[in-house]
Formats: sequence, C-alpha cells, structure tokens
Amino acid sequence: MRAIYILPGLILAGALLLSSVFIVDEREKVLVLQFGEVKQVVDKPGLGFKIPFVQEVYRYDDRILGLPTQPLEVTPLDDRRLVVDAFARWRIVDLEAFRRAVGSGGIEAARSNLDKIINAEIREVLGGVNSQKVLSEDRTSLMNQIRDNSRAKAAGLGVDVIDVRLTRTDLPEQNLEATFARMRAERDREAADEIGRGNEAAQRVRAAAERSKVEIVSQASKEAEVIRGEADAKRNAIYAEAFGKDPEFFAFTRSLTSYERALQAGNSSMVMQPDSEFFEYLRSEKPPVAAPAAPAAPAAQP
Repeated sequence: MRAIYILPGLILAGALLLSSVFIVDEREKVLVLQFGEVKQVVDKPGLGFKIPFVQEVYRYDDRILGLPTQPLEVTPLDDRRLVVDAFARWRIVDLEAFRRAVGSGGIEAARSNLDKIINAEIREVLGGVNSQKVLSEDRTSLMNQIRDNSRAKAAGLGVDVIDVRLTRTDLPEQNLEATFARMRAERDREAADEIGRGNEAAQRVRAAAERSKVEIVSQASKEAEVIRGEADAKRNAIYAEAFGKDPEFFAFTRSLTSYERALQAGNSSMVMQPDSEFFEYLRSEKPPVAAPAAPAAPAAQP
C-alpha cells in the first residue's frame, strides 16, 4: 500500500522539479514573470529555476538582429525626390525595459517600433541636405547621424541600434525616364559639339593643305618657267651662233621646217606661184648625177 502512494508522489515531485527548472541557451536571454511582474532576469547560459505553475519564462534572442526598412520617398533640400531604404542592426540590451515597451509583442513589436523610428530619422536627416550629398559615395556621416539619432530614441525600447546603412538611394520610377532623356540630350549635345569642333579642325587642315598645294605648284611653275626660259635663251644663243657662221644653212633649215609643217597629209592643195621663194629648195637646177658603173670582173686565167 505504501508503494502505491510513494510512486505517484515521486512522479509528482519529478514533475514539479522539471517544471521548476529551465535551460538558458547562450544565444538568448530569459525573463521570469510572476503575474506579469518581472521577478528574474537571466542573461547567462545554464540552468535556471522558477516557481512551478506560478512563474512563467519568456525567452528573447540575445544576438545582433537585422532590420531591413521598407522603401520610402525622401525630399532633400533641392526638392529632388529620392527612394531610400536602409538596413539596421540592433540588439536587446535592457530586457526589463524591452518587456515594458513591447509587452507580449516581443521581437516583432520591437521591429515595428524600430522601423518607425529609423524611417523618421532617415526623412529628417536626408531632408536637411542636398541630393548630391545623398547620392555621393561620401555619405558615411549621414548614416552615422541616422544611427546616433535612432539609438537615442530606441533606448526607451531597451535596445541598442548598432548600425544603420543606406542600401539604396534612387530616383522614383516616374522620374527615371525624364532623367535618362535629359542625360541622353546632354550626351547628344556633347557629341554634336565634338563633331562640330572636328569638322572645323578638318576644314582648317584642308584649307592649309590646299594653300600649301597652290604655293608648291606656283613655286614649281615659276621655277619651271625660269628654267625653260634659260634653256630657250641658251638654245637661241646656240642657234644664233651656228646660223651666224652659215646664213645659207640657216635659210635651208628654216625652209625644211616650213616644208614639214605645210606638206602634211590632208593638206595637198596649195595655191602659189611655182617660182615662189617657198619652193626654192625643192627645185634642182642640176640633173642628178648617175652612179658610176661597177668595174668588170677580171677574166679567168687559163
């Protein structure tokens, strides 16, 4: 009979012991609540104890968590709208404050609150600068300012904002086509300017080449005329000297030249007196001399 009561007692004691023990993983923190009031904060890994059926254990992630924000439109000082989204890293540092701030919502409620805080800081910080600074590579100071402001406001949630990074800063879709068209027009204008400057340079080169050609040809023609004139002068001097030595020969050669030019094919009709001076060297007053006969061959010797 006593064993009948001992066994259920041992089982009940084991169940009570198991329900009063909990294990804390190294990746988490634990809150022990009693009727909604925080009784124990366990942030070290190992075994923990609680009052069975009275106290409850709530586990929270102790790792660094990520929070990608939703894209939002921001208007910088130059009224140029931008679509911006960011990525934040955060961690729970004060578990009691975290529980009071988010209640039973836990991590998801904290994410929602952090998203609102970070988006508000993005609008405030980026709205105070020009879009060129936002779009430039040197925007680390803006991200650090967003992080510091978000950290200060998120302290009431019991979390620490470790870092905030802007992952995208683009123009809205409706503005992209207009921007691309403006960029294309700018490139077309630059191309037209380059083509115009190239054509102008080509015209200058062609004009210089044409001028050089005219100058070279003129100089060559001048030198050729000078050489030709000097050659003609030398030729005439030689002719004059030769003809001066024999006037009859000069008259003869001049007549031969006239015959060559006048007596050509297709120009066989000439009207002039037969005793004209033109035919002086065509007339022969002496009969042609017969060629001497060839000497007879000697007779053969017997």
